Amino acid sequence: MSERLKVAPQSCPPSAPQGPAVLEVRNLTVTAAKRMILRNVNLRISANQVYGLIGASGSGKSTLLKCLNRMIDLTPGLKVSGDVLFHGRSIWDPSVRADDLRGQIGMLFQQPVVFPKSIYQNVIFGIRHLRVRARSEWPEVAERALREAAIWDEVKDRLREPALRLSVGQQQRLCLARTLASEPEVILMDEPTSALDPRSTQAIEELITRLKARRSIVLVTHNTTQARRVADWLACVCVNDGAGEVMEDACCDALLDNPTCQAVVEYLRHDGQ
Repeated sequence: MSERLKVAPQSCPPSAPQGPAVLEVRNLTVTAAKRMILRNVNLRISANQVYGLIGASGSGKSTLLKCLNRMIDLTPGLKVSGDVLFHGRSIWDPSVRADDLRGQIGMLFQQPVVFPKSIYQNVIFGIRHLRVRARSEWPEVAERALREAAIWDEVKDRLREPALRLSVGQQQRLCLARTLASEPEVILMDEPTSALDPRSTQAIEELITRLKARRSIVLVTHNTTQARRVADWLACVCVNDGAGEVMEDACCDALLDNPTCQAVVEYLRHDGQ
């Protein structure tokens, strides 16, 4: 294990949510054949919180994110041990359907995943697949989701046009609208602004800040400046003995300004932006 620095931890601001856990990760370990990707990860994510994950490339942050809504099930050859609890219930309980779980814990990827369909068909894709809303309700749901993703005014007269005609920034907000249509309680975001220009990045960050009023957000970012702008709580994932481990977690300013783990200090010095 990395040596701990003898530094007094900074107290967390009152704004850092301290309520009951919405998601709780317990001793999560992920292996591929004989190679360990993640080792003994423990996290506690509260309601109405932006929980940031930082760390070097290859440390397993995206793998960790995919474990939180069982997207990891779609990657062959991986073995997962430990547990993830959603409101105290294991997401791997036999009674939990993966599709239903992903409706409650949505995900936004690094690159926009836009289907070769109309803007409208993209928005309703999830609720149509899950069959959670009557067909007559789809237009209302689509408008609500597009408004919440702050893109309605830009596309309201173009709903039948191909979604691929949108700019990359608009496509990412469209993907967010598709996620929001299912009314998820948690949204996982894997570097959602890395492919965007500064203006689109600002739009997504403003959305993140607004969305946490009703949802919990888990955000993977390489940009510590972005983390400081939007995250309430922060965990740093570092490679230790060949596998990713959460070396430290704390409220955002405390971890960035006063880290207590040498591995985190080194990451922030050399890799943090």
